[in-house]
Amino acid sequence: MIYQGDALSIEIVEGNIAKLCFNSKGSINKLDSATLASLDQAVSALEQRSDLAGLMLTTAKDAFIMGADITEFLAMFDLPEATLGNWLTQANQLFNRIEDLPYPTVSVVRGYALGGGCECILATDFRIGDASARIGLPETKLGIMPGFGGTVRLPRLIGADNALEWITTAKDHKAAACLTVGVLDAIVDTEQLEASAIQLLKDAAAGKQDWQGRRAQKTAPLTLDKLEAAMSFSTAEGMVAAKAGPHYPAPMLAVNTIAAAAGLGRDQALALEQENFVKLTQTSVARALVGIFLNDQFIKGKAKRAAKAAPATKKAAVLGAGIMGGGIAYQSASKGIPAVMKDINDAALALGMTEAGKLLNKQLERGRIDGKQLAQVLASITPTLSYDALQGVDTVVEAVVENPKIKGQVLAEVEASVSDDTVIASNTSTIPISALAKHLKHPERFCGMHFFNPVHRMPLVEIIRGEYTSNETINKVVAYAAAMGKSPIVVNDCPGFFVNRVLFPYFFGFSQLVADGADFVKVDNVMEKQFGWPMGPAYLLDVVGIDTGHHAAAVMADGFPERMSKSGKDAIDVMYEAKRFGQKNGKGFYAYSQDKRGKPKKDADPESYQLLTAITDQSVTFTDDDIIARMMIPLINEVVLCLEEGIIGSPAEADMALVYGIGFPPFHGGVFRYLDNMGLTEYIALADKFAHLGPLYQVSDGLRDMAANKHLFYPLAQETTA
Repeated sequence: MIYQGDALSIEIVEGNIAKLCFNSKGSINKLDSATLASLDQAVSALEQRSDLAGLMLTTAKDAFIMGADITEFLAMFDLPEATLGNWLTQANQLFNRIEDLPYPTVSVVRGYALGGGCECILATDFRIGDASARIGLPETKLGIMPGFGGTVRLPRLIGADNALEWITTAKDHKAAACLTVGVLDAIVDTEQLEASAIQLLKDAAAGKQDWQGRRAQKTAPLTLDKLEAAMSFSTAEGMVAAKAGPHYPAPMLAVNTIAAAAGLGRDQALALEQENFVKLTQTSVARALVGIFLNDQFIKGKAKRAAKAAPATKKAAVLGAGIMGGGIAYQSASKGIPAVMKDINDAALALGMTEAGKLLNKQLERGRIDGKQLAQVLASITPTLSYDALQGVDTVVEAVVENPKIKGQVLAEVEASVSDDTVIASNTSTIPISALAKHLKHPERFCGMHFFNPVHRMPLVEIIRGEYTSNETINKVVAYAAAMGKSPIVVNDCPGFFVNRVLFPYFFGFSQLVADGADFVKVDNVMEKQFGWPMGPAYLLDVVGIDTGHHAAAVMADGFPERMSKSGKDAIDVMYEAKRFGQKNGKGFYAYSQDKRGKPKKDADPESYQLLTAITDQSVTFTDDDIIARMMIPLINEVVLCLEEGIIGSPAEADMALVYGIGFPPFHGGVFRYLDNMGLTEYIALADKFAHLGPLYQVSDGLRDMAANKHLFYPLAQETTA
């Protein structure tokens, strides 16, 4: 044994070849600070030996290295730039030392080699893998870029164009694709991996493989003439600008880094990569995107714990076979959980089955499933008119019309038709769960399960705990949602629950802006282009449906009259009374037609402006900053109240619900990350400027106390435990 550490070991195998095996204490290998320190000691041990003929890097786990330890990132980003730069220099020198060893080296890849794991294998002369290998550089998804040599070695190995695509899209790649571009040199059977690696090193040592030439290529400038370079980098810049937009700087800076380093040797290029990596760590975008990753891991961890504590849903039922019911049944069946779909007439069942069929055909067209899989999924959805078909069902999701009387009747009927251990959930979007529970004999087995439309695309499912809901019920429904491929977040009961409760103050802020003379088209443009929402408020209301929005606004006004009631008509009322319901009937705030691909196309409609004169007779130009403040302050204040009242359990869950449920711009990280990045004192000063606009603009006493005590919603000490 040459070296034995907590995270890796080195031993001699046949032919004086050293085998360095990564084997961290946890379930996966990560390039955390401890592993890098251990690797440094291991390489020092290798450098002291003069009898070695080659080095093989391998793993004792099912995956090579999953990447850096992201739980360390946010604390690292807070280091002084010079300190962070020195840490990167040491890490890069470590990979350089592996690359500069006086004998050939090979990486043996099973499973994932991502981020720092990918950069580690790029430092070796050869790479072989089995069919399970998945390799990639996902850093730009986190608002940063490769920092351990990825922007330097990858372009020199597979060419600038391929490397630019890999780095800017942040995707991982299957073994065959890696072989095609040259990241892998061979794909062999799993049981032959180490033997093949040893033979490769023997051949290289005997001069049958030009390992020195490969090494020279990775340490020299890129072999691109000026015309090739100009075409390659300008094309990449255009594509990145169109896809990433102005709010995500990492992909563009990665392109510029590769371009600027094209004429440099390894060490100079690494210095440039390090400089630009450090720049990105200082951005609020990097902190936000890393925060989203950590928050996502947090809610996944809670779902896993729920799954361990509850029996799995092996068969489900959906009551109501409309677009929503069909979508829920499809989602369940597509994840291997058969679903009964119950309605009161054949036409409704046909609609639900048609919706499921459409979704499956789209998957078929995209090559994600084959005909056999399509048939299997469709066959596992059972349409029925009878409650008798619900025998043996573990979980029932009620998805009938959003009317409390109808829902109450259906819930009572289904409870009488299922076994005593069947859990019942309501896919209501606004009706309090505790009110619906009054129709049931066993309210402890009842909760809310609020899906978002379209079901197959939207990751969030709100799980709503009613007054009498048991922990066992919550665990079972959380586990079912996770098994459906969704991100379940548990919230406590109130009108609108969490997501709709905080969304409607945003809509009320919009209505007030329009009443004060703002142009709804400008408001949409500012909220989309400047703040980063996928849709502005007028467009979003049209997509949701003005009738739906009008009904929900009334529910919210009844539930929170001190903040959400209104006197007189607002913009939503005007559109509703004119029967302009949005996309569903071709006219709302905008007029809709179909483009060449048959998709809805919106245009500003003069009739809308004329109708809105009923609530305002003036036209006022607001600054972009004032529009953003007037739109966001009501939403932010309501989110803070939900945390203070215990409606949502943590800042992490609130932020993920906003990102996954209503498309809160990920580069802001959610409301609580946004507040931390802005500064609570700065936010309160901004909100106080608009306090005269009414109760929705009043900051809570709790937030003022936090600001006075210089508290954060994400203290660094808690970041790494999320």
